[in-house]
Amino acid sequence: MATHSESAAHVDPPVPPTAAKAAQESAGTARTQVLVLDSIVLTGTAHSRDGAIDEAGDLLLGRGSVKEQYVASMHAREATVSTYMGNFLAIPHGTNEAKGLITSTAVSIIRYPEGIDWNGQEVRFVVGIAGVNNDHLAILSSVARVFADRELVSRLENAVTREEILHIFGKVNES
Repeated sequence: MATHSESAAHVDPPVPPTAAKAAQESAGTARTQVLVLDSIVLTGTAHSRDGAIDEAGDLLLGRGSVKEQYVASMHAREATVSTYMGNFLAIPHGTNEAKGLITSTAVSIIRYPEGIDWNGQEVRFVVGIAGVNNDHLAILSSVARVFADRELVSRLENAVTREEILHIFGKVNES
């Protein structure tokens, strides 16, 4: 029978994190869910592009993922280049100069069932993004894959719970 000192001496060393996890930890984004239920709105209240940007930004702000000035930078980006992506989607995000206003990577999703005018285009989904370092690139790619699939877009349009939308966008949390 092993004594207490023998069993204590036979403890397996901790498994070192993978390089990817180590990089995430150093960037401060480890184990943080990028998209959470509280950041999903089934029926947005905005009636304009600017109002929708405010709604998306307020969700990011409410999570503590961005500083208040980040929302203004989302409007500044929109003033220089439209974030309308086609297929009823707009992806407002801040300017490169606003990167320092992001405290953690996060996504907000707002659905506008009746659609809103976005520079002459109909938008039914607004996906706000705040990405630490280059996290936004993987998120943009994940969102683009969802909206390239007509079946997934139809499921988003018909979703009755935030959980359904979270499930469809699940890959965002793996980015």
